[in-house]
Amino acid sequence: MAKDKDTRLVYSTDPALNQRCPKCRELRSECTCEPDVEVSSYKFVAVLRIEKAGRGGKTVTVIDQLPKNELFLKDLTTRLKKKCGSGGTYLMGAKEGVIEIQGDKRELIRKALEERGIRWKG
Repeated sequence: MAKDKDTRLVYSTDPALNQRCPKCRELRSECTCEPDVEVSSYKFVAVLRIEKAGRGGKTVTVIDQLPKNELFLKDLTTRLKKKCGSGGTYLMGAKEGVIEIQGDKRELIRKALEERGIRWKG
């Protein structure tokens, strides 16, 4: 069967063809998502910094230059938020991932990163 852009799989009894992408929920054969970077093979150093600009005077701890892997970022963000007892979020930029934790929590974040074996600076 030739793969045309105008055709689309509607139904199949083959379970391998019915698998969906966890990100975009499209069928695997039609998924256009970028593949995730394998974190174990990616060497990185997390960069910590404090930001205040554009946040109404509120302080935010930013962890930058992390691998662009959504599962890794989500898991690490959840652990850091629990460890620090504050809110936060993760963002996936063009090349790398970023985690933002509310407040100046650099010391707690440094300890949590060391526990996970992640190198950091800042």
